[in-house]
Formats: sequence, C-alpha cells, structure tokens
Amino acid sequence: MPILKSSKKRMRTSEKRRLQNQMVRSRVKTYLKKARIAVDSGDEKSATEALQEAYSALDAAARKGVIHRKTAARKKSRLARHFNRRLSSRE
Repeated sequence: MPILKSSKKRMRTSEKRRLQNQMVRSRVKTYLKKARIAVDSGDEKSATEALQEAYSALDAAARKGVIHRKTAARKKSRLARHFNRRLSSRE
C-alpha cells in the first residue's frame, strides 16, 4: 500500500481511469460483436447501421486514448472488409 499522500492519490485516480477505460473498451467490443452478427445475418440495412455505430464507438475510444488510433483504424478496416465480402458478393 502507498505511504505518501501523492501515491495514495495516484492510486485512486488510476483506479477511476481503469474503470472508465474498461467501460469504453467493453462498449467497443459490444458494438463490434453486434456489427458482426448483423453482417452475418445478411440484412444490409441493419448491418450498415450497426457498422456506423461500431465506427463511432471505435473513434470515440481512440479519441479518448483508450485504444490506439491505428488499432481503431485496423478494426474498422477489418469490419468493412467483412461487410463487403458478405454483402457485396450477393449482388
């Protein structure tokens, strides 16, 4: 356990940030999962909406510094590729 006052404060703030980051990360995972399920279902309209929500969650997480911006870009790219392979080939 920390002894110094500043160390105690640092521990409190670290815990608060960890919980905040955990919520953001969980939200991103949820939207990614929903998007993949929507794409796999084959309904283009719901898949497009889910894709937009996932993009928005990824961008917000990257903006807040919870995930790296290139990680967000990579996940968006892979999601778009999955979408295009599943739904564009049906035309």
